[in-house]
Amino acid sequence: MAVELAEQAPETIVIKPLAMTIGAEVSGVDLSKPLPGQQVGELRAAFLRWKVLFFRNQPLDHAQQVAFSRQFGECTPAHAVYGHQDDAFPEVYSIDRDRRNKRYKGEDLLHPWSGWHADITPAINPPAISILRGDKMPPYGGDTQFSDMVAAYNALSPNMKEIVDGLRGIHRYQGNAGVNVSKEYVETLNKNLIISEHPLVRVHPETGEKALYVSPSFLETIVGFTPTESEAMLAMLKTHAARPDFNVRFKWDDHALAMWDNRQVLHLGPKDIVASEFDREIHRTTLMGDIPVGPDGRQSTPIEGNPIKPVN
Repeated sequence: MAVELAEQAPETIVIKPLAMTIGAEVSGVDLSKPLPGQQVGELRAAFLRWKVLFFRNQPLDHAQQVAFSRQFGECTPAHAVYGHQDDAFPEVYSIDRDRRNKRYKGEDLLHPWSGWHADITPAINPPAISILRGDKMPPYGGDTQFSDMVAAYNALSPNMKEIVDGLRGIHRYQGNAGVNVSKEYVETLNKNLIISEHPLVRVHPETGEKALYVSPSFLETIVGFTPTESEAMLAMLKTHAARPDFNVRFKWDDHALAMWDNRQVLHLGPKDIVASEFDREIHRTTLMGDIPVGPDGRQSTPIEGNPIKPVN
């Protein structure tokens, strides 16, 4: 059932908005310990209102991050395609600047970091929430950007809204390597192929708001369009989705944490640090999501691959 996004001041936490519709920094909370029920409720309300929450000075380990995550939903496996690196924590996906070169020797990376995307949208039930913890961050550079897809939808003309409300698109996970890829990398992608058809506009299951469900790194084609029509429409929508007026940019420091709503937010990892000498070590958990539903009430349909299942 949809909920009203009432402006109610929290009692136990402090919320500092960072942009007009997206992003807020939270203080007055210790994420290393189990949270009181009231704080969980206040964080949920702030999360739905601002779509991305940022926390600073939260030195967590894997176990504490998983415990914090589980207060907001069931954890998914670390990554639907690449799996996990630590058997003790199958929920945690660790990311550093050279993560794929370390895992798949000889790989030629076309894009060391993914472009604008919501996490794992090729799955029939993409993760609802992502939680990213920065352990060791560069002294400058390495920012992450987020874009508000509710604001992006609302900024469309009435005529364009009427068009996109009825459209559906094919999301496919195909990695981001160049031509000189390792055999192991190709085998990993082929064994874990995931493709789904999702509505181009998604109705948020908790707020009832419409969000433009365009994940540029994964959305390939629009169903029912010719290749020329699809390419032109997607070029417009993907450019529109990344407009700066929908964005918030987060400057990391050590022990910061970001928590965002994949159902209504895109994010963009940094490319500026790839050629730098700075380390950047982060750890991600994701929470179980539902099957997207469009304005017409139609659910997404799977094409290839299995639904994401929670970690027991």
